[in-house]
Amino acid sequence: MMTVRDMIAALSLEILCAGDLDRPVSGAYCGDLLSRVMGRAQQNSAWVTIMGNRNTVAVALLADVSAVILAEGVVPEDAALERAEAEGVTLLRSEQSAFALCAALAALPV
Repeated sequence: MMTVRDMIAALSLEILCAGDLDRPVSGAYCGDLLSRVMGRAQQNSAWVTIMGNRNTVAVALLADVSAVILAEGVVPEDAALERAEAEGVTLLRSEQSAFALCAALAALPV
């Protein structure tokens, strides 16, 4: 079983906010339409997005994902970082595109 910590190491992700790094990662979801993510992302998945606002953190909580990965070097708003820290949401970042991240995630043993 892969954990968030394992995923961070495998993909060389930057930690912006560390929630539960030992939480399992059982898949991934890629999307930026928040209502779609709420209905489609599976519990314990890694969510790849370019949305760096505080609503992203709220959706991560509702969808119960293991981590949010901001693609393309997106810098989250201060309000998003504050909310992630307050709620214990793992917020990560990569310079890679969402496509590249998803391809790399698909190759990992989940």
